[in-house]
Amino acid sequence: MNHLQKIGGVAALSEAIIYVAAFVFFGAVWDFPVNADAMQKFAFLADNQIILSIVNLTMYVVFGIFLAILVLALYERYKNSAPVLSQIASIFGIIWVGLVIASGMIANIGLAAVIELSIKDPEQASTVWLAINSVVEGLGGGNEVVGGLWVLLLSIAALKANEFPKILNYIGILIGFTGILTIYPSDTLTEIFGLGQIVWFSWLGIIMLVKPSKLPPSNKSVLSKAV
Repeated sequence: MNHLQKIGGVAALSEAIIYVAAFVFFGAVWDFPVNADAMQKFAFLADNQIILSIVNLTMYVVFGIFLAILVLALYERYKNSAPVLSQIASIFGIIWVGLVIASGMIANIGLAAVIELSIKDPEQASTVWLAINSVVEGLGGGNEVVGGLWVLLLSIAALKANEFPKILNYIGILIGFTGILTIYPSDTLTEIFGLGQIVWFSWLGIIMLVKPSKLPPSNKSVLSKAV
């Protein structure tokens, strides 16, 4: 179990790094010409297709793979001390994994499709691009309800099981509620959820690496007797 917990810790830290990289890329590097006409927008996308595809792959697909590992590791950690909550949380965690990975694949396939279509019909390509973005945002790019439920339930389970620092668990509950509130489309709520996740994933990952699991009281007594 300790080995899985350490792998889960690495996965959690990797999630935080991906979040930071995404914020930096879209906040400081990506300079999409919002006010340009359709031809200029698609020319920009065509020129930057490779880098945007890599970012989508990392931000969604790779993130989803690490998330799957973390979901399993946390379920193993909580399954005895908070069985019901850990099972329900894991269901939402697995659903979130699927939504995130699907978002990335749709984003990249859609990007290639609209760039090809824009050569023949830029206006139709704009309509298709808008539809693809709506699907990606609805699945996981701008809607964090499922992820919020996962974090919320895990944090409640951690409080019940006396796992992790209470401050971290309360932060997780706050982040979870924020994610659920993104059912109402809001860039501000989504950004708050993302920034909160950086803190939560980082802290969680460090603890899982430093303290892979708690030693049950019965095992402690056995060890003391043996010594």
